[in-house]
Amino acid sequence: MELLAGKMYQVSIMALPFLLAVTWREALRGYIAHRMGDWSVAQSGRLSANPLNHADPVWTGLVPVVAFVVLNFPILLGQAKPIDIRPTNFKDINKGILYVAIAGPVALFLMAILWAYILRFGVGFGLTQQDWVYQMSIAGLQLSCIFMVIGLLPIPGLDGGKILEYFLPPDIAQSFRAVEPYGFFIVIGIFIFAQQIIIGPASFIIGLVAVLVGV
Repeated sequence: MELLAGKMYQVSIMALPFLLAVTWREALRGYIAHRMGDWSVAQSGRLSANPLNHADPVWTGLVPVVAFVVLNFPILLGQAKPIDIRPTNFKDINKGILYVAIAGPVALFLMAILWAYILRFGVGFGLTQQDWVYQMSIAGLQLSCIFMVIGLLPIPGLDGGKILEYFLPPDIAQSFRAVEPYGFFIVIGIFIFAQQIIIGPASFIIGLVAVLVGV
């Protein structure tokens, strides 16, 4: 029971940072798509910063918690409900796809800075390492940077894959896109068998954000 209680405490620390990271990333992608001319995002009701508009009961709720508590994943790992973006509505299709892909990592980098500032001001007001808000701020900084690195992996379906696609010849890009349905499972495999591919760059970004903010 103590082990389960400890796990659930860790879930409580990571829950809000995880929710904001995966949903606000999707929200900014939708906003950029809207700015590029995709009116369907507004029609779908997803042009919103409200996390509940982007959360998925299974992939934002059930799967991350089960994977962390039962399968011993080191963090909450999941995703928001993808926004149905229609590039054919973009004023410039190629630029639109590229800008939407860049929006994901940008959102997570800004999120990391936000958590770092919360940590900085929290410590200024007397928070210690034992305080729940302090631990949540650390989790927020870490998760934002980890998800940023994951998103930048050159895997079809991820932002990094879409950025790579932009520079590929059309025929190669089409073949590359065929792997997209398996992208999430490739990420899981990397997370299980080759974590350092993610953890190394994420640690560097965490250090960079800490220096920028002065934590």
